[in-house]
Amino acid sequence: MCTHIKYKPYPTVKLENREWPNNTATVAPRWVSTDLRDGNQALANPMGIEQKISYFKILVEFGFKEIEIAYPSASQTEFDFCRRLIDEDLIPDDVTVGILTPSIERHIKRSFEALQGAKHINMHLYNPTASNQREVVFNRSKKEIIDLALEGVVIIKKEAEKFKGDVVFEYSPESFSQTELEFALEVSNEVIKAYAPTYKKPMILNLPNTLEASSPNIYADRIEWMRKNINNIENVTISVHPHNDRGCAVASAELAVLAGAQRVEGTILGNGERAGNVDLITLAFNYYSQGIDPRLDIKKVDDILNRVTAISGLSVQERHPYVGSMIYTAFSGTHQDAIKKGMHHYKQGDKKTWNVPYLPIDPQDIGRDYKNSIRINSQSGKGGVTYILKEVFGIDVPNEMQAKLTQEVKTISQERGKEISNEELFDIYKNIS
Repeated sequence: MCTHIKYKPYPTVKLENREWPNNTATVAPRWVSTDLRDGNQALANPMGIEQKISYFKILVEFGFKEIEIAYPSASQTEFDFCRRLIDEDLIPDDVTVGILTPSIERHIKRSFEALQGAKHINMHLYNPTASNQREVVFNRSKKEIIDLALEGVVIIKKEAEKFKGDVVFEYSPESFSQTELEFALEVSNEVIKAYAPTYKKPMILNLPNTLEASSPNIYADRIEWMRKNINNIENVTISVHPHNDRGCAVASAELAVLAGAQRVEGTILGNGERAGNVDLITLAFNYYSQGIDPRLDIKKVDDILNRVTAISGLSVQERHPYVGSMIYTAFSGTHQDAIKKGMHHYKQGDKKTWNVPYLPIDPQDIGRDYKNSIRINSQSGKGGVTYILKEVFGIDVPNEMQAKLTQEVKTISQERGKEISNEELFDIYKNIS
C-alpha cells in the first residue's frame, strides 16, 4: 500500500535574487536558552523550583544573556519560580529573562505580575497562524487571528507602560513553518504597525520552525523573503526557533542566520517537544570551529553538561557532536595514522591554526587531553599502537618491531573481541620486546 501519497510536498518560495547562499557567517547570533520553558515542558518529569533555580544559574555561568524562564500563567510553580529569581536577586544585571504568553488578557497580566521587579524582561506573545490550527483547532478566520494578535499587543503596551523595568516585546506567529507565507507577512506587519518599534525601542519578530516541515534551504528562503518584505525592518530583530522534526534543526538555524536572522532560540542538547529544539551546543561549536567567537564559555562545556544532565535526567549520547565521549576517538588504523601525523605537525608548528585530520577542534579547548584520541582494537594500525606507547609511556617503538607488535595487538583484540587498554598494550609490548 502506497501510504506516502497522503503527504504533499512542501511549497517552495518564489525568491528572486536569493542572497543567503552567497553569505558567510562572521559573527555568532544572539543565543536564547529556552531550556527552562520549552525544554522543561518536554520532560516526562518537569523540573521543580529548586532544580530550575540551579539550572538557571548554570545557564548564566555558561554565558547566556537571554533566557526564557517560564510560561508563568500556565501554573503556580512556573509563577513562583519567576518570583524566586526576582525576589532573591538571582538575575544578573546583564541578563534578560523572558516568558511566553498567549494573546489572552489574564495571561498577559499574570505574566507581568510574575516578572514585576526584574530589570530587563522579554514579553513573548504568540498565537497560532497556520491554516490547520486556524481552521481545525480554533475555527477562526484570518482576520480573527490578526485581531487576536493585535489585542495582545495593545494589552502588552499598556502593561509595559506601568512596568518599572526595561521591556522588550517579541511576537511569534506560531507554526510559521506551516503558515502561508503571505499570511505570515500580513499578521507580522500588522503586529509591527501596532507596536510601532523604534531605534530606541526595537521589537523581536520570531519566525519559528514550530514543526520542522521543510528542508533547511526552504526555511532560509522563507526567512529571507520575510526579511525583505517586513515593514520597519530596521527596528525589528529577526529571530528563529527551529525544531528538529526532520533532524535538520542545526542546519536550518545556520542557513536562517545567513538569510538574515540575528537571534536563535534553542536548548542545551536540543531538549524539547517531539524530536527537540535546535541544540545550541552543536550550533555554538559550529561557529567556534570556523574561528568565530561562540559567545558561550565553551571551555566549561563538560562541567556544564554534567550538571545539566544531573538535573534534567537527560544524557549526552557518546557520538554527540563536539561533546560526546567518542568524538575525539579513532580506532581505524588509517584514521589513527592521520591523527598521529597531524598532531606531530601541529606540535612542531606555531600552534596558531588547528588542522589535524579527523579532529574537528582541539580537544584541549574543552579540557580533554589527546590520550583518548587514539584507542586500540582489532581495527587499529601501527600508527595508533606506536602513538599510544609514545604519548602515554614515552616509548619509541623501533621500526623493525612495529609490524610484529601491531599484528600481535590485533590478534589479541580479535580473540578477546574487545578493545585493548593502554596498560594491556604496554604488557604486550614488554612481552615481545
